[in-house]
Amino acid sequence: MRVVLAEDSVLLREGLVRLLAAGGMEVAAAVGDAEGLLRAADEHEPNLVVTDVRMPPSHTDEGLRAALVLRRQRPELAIVVLSQWVEERYASQLLSTATSGIGYLLKDRVADVTEFLEALRRVAAGGTALDPEVVAQLLLRRNSDPLERLTPREHQVLALIAEGRSNAGIAEALVVTESAVGKHINNIFTKLDLPSADKDHRRVLAVLRFLKV
Repeated sequence: MRVVLAEDSVLLREGLVRLLAAGGMEVAAAVGDAEGLLRAADEHEPNLVVTDVRMPPSHTDEGLRAALVLRRQRPELAIVVLSQWVEERYASQLLSTATSGIGYLLKDRVADVTEFLEALRRVAAGGTALDPEVVAQLLLRRNSDPLERLTPREHQVLALIAEGRSNAGIAEALVVTESAVGKHINNIFTKLDLPSADKDHRRVLAVLRFLKV
């Protein structure tokens, strides 16, 4: 089984390379960003892709979005997302593309190496491997108001956006850095299902949802 691995943490990436090789898998490429993942998958035509969600440059959802691109290009390609987070919107899209050859595992909940390798083999053979926490959050997402997904701080940030504040103004009001404000805003866009294609208007759309217009 030929694998392409994408993980921005050098130590974790090298550890996974050794682990997969010890499990009898051929690691054709191990890369640290989403662009590298797309290139490696095109070059090596793997049977399985294992990717983190948050990778450079923004460390938000590049890995998962790359997985969606690969799945559209090669529907038969098996993909395992290995992450610390459940990125609900993109996870839902990925899982809705097919019912086979898909896995979404949370790093902190992988407790047994043998079971992890078996999960990869199962996905590569056309099966699935989903962490129960992923399933629970996606089910909750289907039955909830998107605004309920926001943390109290994200609600504060969205309320200040609705007042017309800039990122700098929000940072000053909340006594945080502009970088922190930017991360909160990206999280808000993700949780309110506002894709990057709407980038120019996402602040307006977020306010409209906040006001329930």
